[in-house]
Amino acid sequence: MNCFHENAKGRPKGVTPKYSLKPLVPRLSELLGIEVKMANDCIGEEVEKLVAEIPGGGVLLLENVRFHKEEEKNDPEFAKKLASLAEVYVNDAFGTAHRAHASTEGVAKYLKPAVAGFLMQKELDYLVGAVSNPKKPFAAIVGGSKPKGTQLGSSLVEEDKLDLATSLIEKATVKGVKLLLPTDVVVADKFAPDANSKVVPASEIADGWMGLDIGPDSIKTFSEALDTTKTIIWNGPMGVFEFEKFAAGTEAIALKLAELSGKGVTTIIGGGDSVAAVEKAGLADKMSHISTGGGASLELLEGKPLPGVLALDDA
Repeated sequence: MNCFHENAKGRPKGVTPKYSLKPLVPRLSELLGIEVKMANDCIGEEVEKLVAEIPGGGVLLLENVRFHKEEEKNDPEFAKKLASLAEVYVNDAFGTAHRAHASTEGVAKYLKPAVAGFLMQKELDYLVGAVSNPKKPFAAIVGGSKPKGTQLGSSLVEEDKLDLATSLIEKATVKGVKLLLPTDVVVADKFAPDANSKVVPASEIADGWMGLDIGPDSIKTFSEALDTTKTIIWNGPMGVFEFEKFAAGTEAIALKLAELSGKGVTTIIGGGDSVAAVEKAGLADKMSHISTGGGASLELLEGKPLPGVLALDDA
C-alpha cells in the first residue's frame, strides 16, 4: 500500500481550497496506471479508515499537510499522527528538504525505516558531488543584482549587501579564484518589455536607467571562460529573461551550457529562475542535472545541512 502526501507550494492559512491537491488525482492516476484515492485531510479517523481499506499496491493521496499550522511548526504530535499511517517513510521531496517540518523531518523520528527516494538520491549525488569533489576547472554562475559599489542608476541594489559583495571580491582574490563581473550591460528606461534600451559599460549606468541584461562583451567573456571548465553550477539568470528584449544574455549562457554538456562537461542548473530559463529556451534535456529545489539546492551548495535529509536513515 502506498500513501502519498504532498508539501504543496503556497502558504495556505488553514484549509484553502485553491491549495487543495485534488487536481493532482487524475494525472497521478494516469502516471501510475491505477485509480488513486484521495483523502479530505492528512490525519484523523477518516484518513485512518481509508488507509486500512487500501488494497495491496493501492495508492492514497493525502490532502495538503500545510492546511495544518502544526506542519511548519514541526509539531511532534502532528508528526506522530502522520507517522501512524505508514510502515515506511520515503522522502523524495528535495525541494522542501531544507525545511525542518513535520512531514519532512518530524515524521522520520517516529517512522523507521525513513529513507531517501530516487530523486532525492540523484539531487544529493549531483549537488554534494559538485561541491565536495567536482571535476575541475569548476565554475559557478550566479545571476541577479550583484553590485560592486559603482553607480547603478535605477537598478535594484541591496544596499546592505555591498560590504558582503566587496568582501567576496577580496576573498576571491586571496584564494586565487577568478571572479568575472559584467563589463557591459543592456540598460532600459523602465521595467517593461517595450522599454527603450542601449548597451553601456557596467560602471556607467545613468540615473533613470536600469540594467536588465548583460551586454555582448560580457556574453563573450563569460562564454570563453566557461569553455575551459569541467563542472558548472548555474543559479540565477543573467537578466530579465521573461522580457524577450532582455533575454539575450540568459539564452546565450543556456546555449553555451547545452553545448558544453554535449562535450562531457557536468552542467547543474540549481534554482527556480535558472530552471525556468533553460526550459523556456528548450534546453532542459541537454543539461546534466536540473535541480528541483531552489532554496534547498542553494543551502546545500553553501554547505548547510538539510534537516529533511539528515533525518533519513541512509543519507
